[in-house]
Amino acid sequence: MTLQLSHCFLVVHDYEEALAFYRDVVGLEVRNDVSFEDNRWLTLGAPGQPGVEIGLEIPGYYPHTRPEDKQATADLLAKGLLPGVIFRTSSCDETFEKVRAAGADVLQEPIDQPYGVRDCAFRDPSGNMVRFSQLSK
Repeated sequence: MTLQLSHCFLVVHDYEEALAFYRDVVGLEVRNDVSFEDNRWLTLGAPGQPGVEIGLEIPGYYPHTRPEDKQATADLLAKGLLPGVIFRTSSCDETFEKVRAAGADVLQEPIDQPYGVRDCAFRDPSGNMVRFSQLSK
């Protein structure tokens, strides 16, 4: 039996704003962008990782979501308290400069971490933490 990660999800407050960040700034490919009923299935992935997709969801994505739960998710998102994502990069410093030049909110400039990586961190337009990590030599 084999087991592989295929999808993970980020909550975003606006599909188009998130798409512009993850596609145009970070460099992910759009894998699926399908509208159906009152919803949208939007996934992206790294060009060198065809088997893994990041799905973007807005608060209340699921039709059975209660209004108070939709609001609670939106509140956590606005505070930056939802889980983020970490990308591996071949050059943390180059990636940092590219993302910063695009106007992303810097959380951490590149630093060497004691656990064997050089990394940096930003907030995406929705407030999610996005880290870029390079293996130390």
